[in-house]
Amino acid sequence: MALRFGMAFLGLLLAGSFLNLPAGLVSIPRLPQLRSAAVLVKDQRTGEFLISKQANVSMPIASITKLMTAVVILDARLDMDEFITIEEADKDTLRNSHSHLLVGTRLTRREALLLALMASENRAARALGRTFPGGVEAIVEAMNEKARTLALAETRFEDPAGLSDGNVSSAQDLGRLVDMACRYPLIGTLSTQTETTIQSGRRRLHFVNTNALVRSPRWQIGLSKTGYLEDAGRCLVMQTHLAQRPILIVLLNSTGKNTRLGDANRIKQWIEGPKPLQKPRKQRTHSTRNRPIHHA
Repeated sequence: MALRFGMAFLGLLLAGSFLNLPAGLVSIPRLPQLRSAAVLVKDQRTGEFLISKQANVSMPIASITKLMTAVVILDARLDMDEFITIEEADKDTLRNSHSHLLVGTRLTRREALLLALMASENRAARALGRTFPGGVEAIVEAMNEKARTLALAETRFEDPAGLSDGNVSSAQDLGRLVDMACRYPLIGTLSTQTETTIQSGRRRLHFVNTNALVRSPRWQIGLSKTGYLEDAGRCLVMQTHLAQRPILIVLLNSTGKNTRLGDANRIKQWIEGPKPLQKPRKQRTHSTRNRPIHHA
């Protein structure tokens, strides 16, 4: 009998069910079914890994790269109010990606950083790299040196915008990068801004955040960055607060347009637990005699 009970209890554990005990309800939550190829969910305060799925596998990270670009630019203490101009050299000749920033557009370095982080603007990121002291080659070297300093063993960079498949990292490395990037208040502020408008000559250019979750009142997000390339899939890194805990979320190579957002919401629900059911209100019974009838 004892053996049979033990096996039954183990089955409940493996199934992730709920066990009712006289002292109350002991919850054994099942891990959420996540569709991203690599996942890391980490308690930022304690360092505890809550979910780890292929977290040490190196893979392309697309525009998540721009997070490191922002870090080294801020480390260099460049003038954020200095105007820079979008040039022909900033066009994407590798992917031919679209951009609202026409050649000749003038914007401050702060505005360029905002567009690179919030709207994942490739021309803005390339212009930031080109105007870095020493140019693109120097900023890429600074990015790789920063990765070595942080002991990001699976991380390599080839360009500041993330257009090259040679920009690679692992979920675990990116967890460390996001944790470190949280120490730069400007990165958090710019990456979570919901939208902005940039004046370009007579044109007013409107940009929105590529992470729809920053516009949701259900989320409290302190830092965010998205990425997409065909080989990288859809990627998302975030710092957020769930169940009153600071949480780092890394989702890499998500297939489907909304999969990374769905995975993030599934993680949120898993950490916070199901909401308690509200007792239905008792409906009062009223006489309908001599009352007008309304049709919806």
